[in-house]
Amino acid sequence: MRALPASVLAACGLIVCACGGAASSGSTAGQAAEQATARATAASTGQAAKPRADGTGVAERPAPAADEPAAKPLGGKVVVIDPGHNGGNFRDPKAINRKVNVLTQWKACDTTGTATASGYSEAAFTWDVSNRLAKILKSRGATVKLTRSSNTGVGPCITQRAAIGNRNKADAAISVHADGSATRNHGFHIIMPKKINGPVDPVVNASSKLGVTVRDAFRKGTGLPYSTYIGTKALNYRNDLGGLNLSTVPKIFLEAGNMKNPTEAAKFQDPRFRQRIALALANGLQQYLKP
Repeated sequence: MRALPASVLAACGLIVCACGGAASSGSTAGQAAEQATARATAASTGQAAKPRADGTGVAERPAPAADEPAAKPLGGKVVVIDPGHNGGNFRDPKAINRKVNVLTQWKACDTTGTATASGYSEAAFTWDVSNRLAKILKSRGATVKLTRSSNTGVGPCITQRAAIGNRNKADAAISVHADGSATRNHGFHIIMPKKINGPVDPVVNASSKLGVTVRDAFRKGTGLPYSTYIGTKALNYRNDLGGLNLSTVPKIFLEAGNMKNPTEAAKFQDPRFRQRIALALANGLQQYLKP
């Protein structure tokens, strides 16, 4: 290997980093400068200076581990998601038409739900949105329970759906639906419980707060308008829904829009828009649940 000229060697001695080398152990001035810089850095960061093993300087503060878990904003929270209806309900009309007591009246155990003009069912829509929502909430630390495990079964009854939220002591529960109205009608609305001198009474106020928070997040996240045909500013209070009347935890129903309206039906059939719906709902739930 060819020897370097003296001028280059001198440059390397003066500008160590430019040559990729290190000051010799005998360079007292170099050690002093390095130690002074390290002490200044330690002082500015509030960290105690720790000498390297060779005594020539101060060790750098170790960086955080790359795989250190991020904070989970919904850690410790329980959310119950109720995907409205079920894909197999139409196969067993006797089961879903059976009357159950919702305290203010007797109603059918469940229904088949509605569908778009092209046949995309409400049950399929609610199942997809609910699973997307569950995935987001779990990624944020929440424990999530769904009231049904597939879109091919029958039920459960509306009374059982409420019981699942109660049994899991949910911090919040949401039933996901889409409406079926006249084609000119459009927009979403949130349904919240009224006091009925029943089990829901203690959580009516909390449910109302949940409803308003989710409404605001849903509007912001999806761009969908308030309902033009139900409720006031997308808020509707009812006392005839078993899923609400029998709930002992804060709970709301979402009617995401009108599946009979061509514009909204097209949005609901787009998986990218269903993801927007799920994200908007997750943000609303997180806003409600945060300390």
